[in-house]
Amino acid sequence: MGWCSAAACGGAPVTEMIVLGIDPGYAILGYGVLEVQNGKMKAIDCGVIETTPQMTFPERLERLYTGTLALIEKFKPDHIAFEELFFYRNTTTALAVAAARGVAILASQQAGRPLFEYTPMQIKLSVTGDGHADKKQMQSMVKLLLHLSKIPKPDDAADALGVALCHANALGPAVSEFLIK
Repeated sequence: MGWCSAAACGGAPVTEMIVLGIDPGYAILGYGVLEVQNGKMKAIDCGVIETTPQMTFPERLERLYTGTLALIEKFKPDHIAFEELFFYRNTTTALAVAAARGVAILASQQAGRPLFEYTPMQIKLSVTGDGHADKKQMQSMVKLLLHLSKIPKPDDAADALGVALCHANALGPAVSEFLIK
């Protein structure tokens, strides 16, 4: 699939691209896949990769890693966008989610796809116009913008579509500033 940024194409919109959005988690990792074609966005798929508390932590990480690889193989995304981690308090949870995010990034990197990351505030601002939007506002806008019949479930799948929407909206001359370095 060919694509070009607005800068490279003299201001033209991206012509065709598949974007995989990932909402990282170690119990549930959300994913959303968008097709961007001639400035229009269409949801191809969304869902979650789940792990269980009965699994050891390494088993959970392995499931997230192999699940991410399977998504990349199935959808062959041109870009992969991640939500950046943001925690106020619980360090134990933050470390586990960071490890889960790390294996998803590793799978994506090994697949040779360009990786991008966005803060929760950037995603909310891009999708709703309000960087402090609540979960319900985000989900409603994802449904509206992608012309879905209902809000995707579970929440992690809707959140991942929001990440993919944010990236699709960011495609243009400044998108390289969001590359994971």
